[in-house]
Amino acid sequence: MVLEPGESVPDVVAENQRGERVRPDFATPTVLYFYPKDDTPGCATEAREFEDEADRYEEYGVSVYGVSTDDVESHAAFAESENVSFDLLADSDGNVAEAFGVELVDGHARRTTFVIAHNQVVGLYEGVRPDGHASDVLRDLGEAGLLRT
Repeated sequence: MVLEPGESVPDVVAENQRGERVRPDFATPTVLYFYPKDDTPGCATEAREFEDEADRYEEYGVSVYGVSTDDVESHAAFAESENVSFDLLADSDGNVAEAFGVELVDGHARRTTFVIAHNQVVGLYEGVRPDGHASDVLRDLGEAGLLRT
C-alpha cells in the first residue's frame, strides 16, 4: 500500500545522475516524485516543469527529487537532455518504490508524488498528469503553509 498522509517515511539512499549517493533529508519540506521512464514524453514534461519551478522551490526551502527505475547512466543522459539540475534518483532494484508503496508496472513506477515534511507524508498525488503538476504542488505547499518565506 502506498504511504498515506500522516505516515512516517522511510530513510532511503540512492545514487543520483552524477553517481553520488544521496540520502534525502525528509525532516525538511521535500517533493519526491516517482515517474515511469526517462526520455518519454510525459516524463520529460514533468521533469522540465519541475526544473522551470526549481528556483522557486529552492527559494521556499523545498527539495525536489525525481525517482525512476532507470539506472544512473540513463538519468545522466536524461538530466542533460532536459537540463535538470535537481537530483534524479536511480531505483534500479525498485527498493525506494517499494519503501514508499509505489506500484511497479512492467518494472516502471506508477506516476506518484509525495510531499514530505517532518519525516511524514503531508501530501500524496496518485495518477499524476505531468502537465502543470509542478506548479500545482507548489501552490498546494503554499496553501498548506509549508513554504519558507
